[in-house]
Amino acid sequence: MKSFIEHLSEAEYDGRKVTLNKPFRSDDKKKKFYVYVKNEKGNVIKLGFGDPNMDIKRDNPGRLAGFRARHQCDTDPGPKWKARYWSCKFWEKGKTVTDLLDSVDVDESILEASRSGKNTHMTHIEDRVIYGGVKGARESILALRSLRDMLAGKVSSSTNVTEKWDGAPAVFAGIDPSDGKFFVAKKGIFNKDPKVYKSEADVRNDTSGDLADKLVIAFNELKDLGIKNVIQGDIMFTKGDLESESIDGEKYITFQPNTLVYAVPSGSDLAKTISKANLGVVWHTTYKGDSFESMTASYGVDVSSLKKKKTVWYQDADLKNLSGTATLTKADTEEVTAQLSKAGKIFQKIKSTTLNELENNPELATKLETFNNTLVRKGERIKSTAKHVNDLIAWFDTKYKKEYEKRKSAKGKENVLKKQEEEMKFFSKENRKNLDMMFQLMNAIVDAKLIIINKLDKLKEIDTFIRTKKGFKVTGSEGFVAIDYNTNGAVKLVDRLEFSTNNFSPDVIKGWER
Repeated sequence: MKSFIEHLSEAEYDGRKVTLNKPFRSDDKKKKFYVYVKNEKGNVIKLGFGDPNMDIKRDNPGRLAGFRARHQCDTDPGPKWKARYWSCKFWEKGKTVTDLLDSVDVDESILEASRSGKNTHMTHIEDRVIYGGVKGARESILALRSLRDMLAGKVSSSTNVTEKWDGAPAVFAGIDPSDGKFFVAKKGIFNKDPKVYKSEADVRNDTSGDLADKLVIAFNELKDLGIKNVIQGDIMFTKGDLESESIDGEKYITFQPNTLVYAVPSGSDLAKTISKANLGVVWHTTYKGDSFESMTASYGVDVSSLKKKKTVWYQDADLKNLSGTATLTKADTEEVTAQLSKAGKIFQKIKSTTLNELENNPELATKLETFNNTLVRKGERIKSTAKHVNDLIAWFDTKYKKEYEKRKSAKGKENVLKKQEEEMKFFSKENRKNLDMMFQLMNAIVDAKLIIINKLDKLKEIDTFIRTKKGFKVTGSEGFVAIDYNTNGAVKLVDRLEFSTNNFSPDVIKGWER
């Protein structure tokens, strides 16, 4: 049986962002728990499991053994998109329901992206140290240097920054290369069996509810824009999503597709434009190719080529007026430079063998990121890097101990020990020392990143808030993407602690919860 390794991954279900592989309690009394997963076709589904009228009596050895034997939990629990898989997980020895609700599975799509070399999983800039080897670590530092120079008023020709917008659902629109017809689609466009909608009927036959309504509006409004190739964006609002609200005594036109509330001052030209629109979209990616299967992506959309339409508000995700405009103060620039200088000195001390070993072992690298994310979810950063290395090794030991205890046969236990011995070879005395410096390097990158994020936030055109039980609270954007147009490579710049608080705090009211 595969071990259950914690990892968060964001996806989309019924037009809103959800967290994959993270079970939650049911409130409909039909099932005990639900979890969002990807099925065998790559579609996100909401999977229910567990009888709401029965208790999980895993503390009873007989009940535990009987359940796990009946459902083949130790030999063949089935795929992740089946209820049996998750029921087996909740009948594990030594774990409480709270433990299990706080843990999630590794996202295999991340591992597949790493194995194949495809640019399908955009990493946080500091995580390039874990995944990218020597080249990735160097590129992280150089990317921040380039952003520093841009924000200090120096022109950069190869780097651009786009804003991450907290919209939903994602929408694809363009021309189907197989028949030349216009379509809209959701993220299933690149599945083995692509789903594209070329009429209202196509949308209604495959979707329902608010998602169907939004896609129908998108189809009718976007077909007149003269879109060539295929472009991707996020729907920010349809007409019914716009509200007039007062925040700190000022009147705004607001829309809240997910967690963030976007607010435009009433009476402004932008508010007037948005108020006339039936649809609002922010475009960020262009795809070209002779078929959906062969299409390649490039960051950015040339919105100047699209026709104007009063009932559609759209823009690209680029931050405006970056190059040549001094945004960082002299003190800010010196602080970023100091952190990058610190990062460079640490980088020079790290043995390339350690970095490259992680780069060539994406499963191990993913586990390191997973462990780091346990702090992020608590709203904490790495403080003592030496302690963090020791805690990481202890985390691995605990995982393998639990895996060992689950095995019934001597051969099964032996296999766990062999796997543990093989994986723990990485944590040699030299690699432990290099891991300590790696985490120091990541901290320095994060310190520089946060200064830059703070300045980039001041360039956004629309104010952002979170809606809490006590009213509105100012917050930063969802994040930014730094793009190198020479390589078409990109990394995320996100304030992960703020992001974690906004997304996991019970005090924050999401758009779909209203």
